[in-house]
Amino acid sequence: MQILTGGVVKRATTLSDGRELVYYDDADTLLPPERAADARPPQPRPPVAEMRQDALTGEWISIAVARQNRVMLPPKHLDPLAPSTPGNLTEVPSDYDVAVFENKSPSFGPDLASPGSDPADQLGMLRRVGLGRVTPSIGRCEVVCFSPATEGSLAGLPVGRVRTVIEAWADRTAALSALPGVQQVFPFENRGEAIGVTLHHPHGQIYAYPYVTPRTEKLISSIERYGPTLFADILDSERGSDRVLIAGRHFTAFVPFAARWPIEVHLLPHRQVADFAGTTPEERDELAVIYRRLLRGLDALYDTPTPYIAAWHQAPVHEHRDDIRLMLQITSPRRAADRMKYLAGSESAMGAFIGDVPPEVSAGLLREALARADADTPVPTATTATANTTITTTTTQETRA
Repeated sequence: MQILTGGVVKRATTLSDGRELVYYDDADTLLPPERAADARPPQPRPPVAEMRQDALTGEWISIAVARQNRVMLPPKHLDPLAPSTPGNLTEVPSDYDVAVFENKSPSFGPDLASPGSDPADQLGMLRRVGLGRVTPSIGRCEVVCFSPATEGSLAGLPVGRVRTVIEAWADRTAALSALPGVQQVFPFENRGEAIGVTLHHPHGQIYAYPYVTPRTEKLISSIERYGPTLFADILDSERGSDRVLIAGRHFTAFVPFAARWPIEVHLLPHRQVADFAGTTPEERDELAVIYRRLLRGLDALYDTPTPYIAAWHQAPVHEHRDDIRLMLQITSPRRAADRMKYLAGSESAMGAFIGDVPPEVSAGLLREALARADADTPVPTATTATANTTITTTTTQETRA
């Protein structure tokens, strides 16, 4: 047992096949400290996937054939992420608040690099380009269960539970960053069948990659061309725009100047912090309130829940820690109540996005949705949620003042 910030309690154990399972108990949990053992017989784990390099782009593709056997939208009574019952032995043996475990069919791992391997040498090898290059898909993939409920969403959870999830992200970021061969850690959530989810259970994932991802490589290139103040300058520029959605003491959420998607929200901390592990308890407290409000606002846009990808971009583990900042990017292909944006020729083939909705219009719609969501559920005050924190849904006039 380990007590983390915010009063969250961490309890680590293993499943019957040796995979790691970590329980994160809410600060005000009603659960007993004991946890049941995994009653399933041990099963062999699938072989480590293989990465192949695309010589046209230099990118690495993980060929993870075990993922073809994943469970696809099972009925509630067979939910593999629910607490185990005699009739449904699952991935989580006990009742829980938040639970994190190694993915049974990972895209990366469970093998790691040899202890003592030089990360710079590994990156140099991976960044070279050649034909027929193959290497094991080392790393780690984890599942983060936000709640024991078989349905629902992160937006519907109390602020205290969202705070536990954030604490889990911070703790897992630190743990995964310390694994041999891991170059970047990526917490994310896919929500909605339109995004391609295979389970309705409220959950997310964390990937610990053995390389720096293509999106981050492009970011590094931009920093090299612009300078190390890129994130600070973007934040200053956006905070003076009419696209700000929420302005907090530690974080600001906004629709970006060049949004690719009809719904796209970015969130940046006000100081340079490379990843979740570097955030303070006060920042995590505020983030629990702001993030929940953003997700509730997304769902208030229309009469049905909005599908989205919530992507927490973090600095690579071994480089650019001082100029790449923790950043949330929420994107949704929903361009109207009954319309989706599909990536057609220009976007899919050439990576050349064409926006359907002006970012300023999207920001206005999101501010209205946030106001509706706030009216349905009052925003927690500083005394009940985030000490010494003031958070506002920002209007154009407030932003420019």
